[in-house]
Amino acid sequence: MGERSVVPFGPQHPVLPEPIHLDLVLEDEKVIEAIPSIGFVHRGLEQLAEKRDFNNYQYVIERICGICSFKHGMAYCEALERIFDAEVPERATYLRSIWGEMSRMHSHLLWLGLLADAFGFDALFMQCWRMREKILDMFEASTGGRVIFSVNKIGGVLKDMDADMLKSFVGILDDMEKDLIRLTNTFLNDYTVESRLRGVGILSKDDAIRLGAVGPMARASGVNIDMRKLGYEAYSNAEFEIITSNECDGYARCAVRIGELFQSISIIKQLAEKITDGEIANSIKGMPNGEAFVRVEQPRGEAIYYAKANGTKFLERFRVRTPTFTNLEALIHILPGSEFADVPLQILTIDPCISCTER
Repeated sequence: MGERSVVPFGPQHPVLPEPIHLDLVLEDEKVIEAIPSIGFVHRGLEQLAEKRDFNNYQYVIERICGICSFKHGMAYCEALERIFDAEVPERATYLRSIWGEMSRMHSHLLWLGLLADAFGFDALFMQCWRMREKILDMFEASTGGRVIFSVNKIGGVLKDMDADMLKSFVGILDDMEKDLIRLTNTFLNDYTVESRLRGVGILSKDDAIRLGAVGPMARASGVNIDMRKLGYEAYSNAEFEIITSNECDGYARCAVRIGELFQSISIIKQLAEKITDGEIANSIKGMPNGEAFVRVEQPRGEAIYYAKANGTKFLERFRVRTPTFTNLEALIHILPGSEFADVPLQILTIDPCISCTER
């Protein structure tokens, strides 16, 4: 038994995109235990529901996280629409789903760039983010924003995409798909990437279920769960299979996210072809009274939204359970037994979003 020491890791670290702090108990270079500490960016956003009327609060919700902002706004509107028992126009559900998959691509490409940067592949990092810029350009053209979009409203959406815009987006995605094949070939077949990720950070299927892992973290361990299969918004009109892996390691988590990039392109193309004409929003009158529970698939996994209204313009309670919040338990499980040098990469493989976690 070697000498044990405790090394503080984070919240500022060259590899970490998020302010998470871990106290790592080491025996020589091997991690024996990881003790997390969060709370560095807590903003009290959930309590603001008591001080912002339910219409304005949707813009607060979008600011839980810049990367997942569209999905946060969409899920909030879904919760209030259930309380109002409001019908959303079919075209609006298609638009929400298209923007939702663009958000997934934006998030996964950002994450791939961060992973490349962690390996020291600066050119690969730049290429990932160059491709991500194309998605942000599409967002800017269709919503007017690149980070915060503010196109969701209770009862539908505020902006539309005409046929020419959708056709141009499909053309951009066709070109991106060719570039993605070359780009992701490096992540999947490069010796350095494989040597750092294969067989490291093992999370078995049973442990993933027991610890409540969600999203690519769970699907890379063989858990066949994706909230999009519930058919919310327009996902019931798209054909896709849940992407899983049984390898259960860091490499599998990378491969699943890469597979989801191509899957998102396919879903957007299908929805762009099937989208119906019509209105993009229905007006909602009155004050909300009741409660609702919504589950959606964010880029990082299942997110749960709970809203409780009491007939006034202020919500009585609003609660969000984000994917990273539940995946942190799995992270603490996979770190013991790994080498100290593997810790930054293993943290990255869960695609942490501490901004989402600290609400």
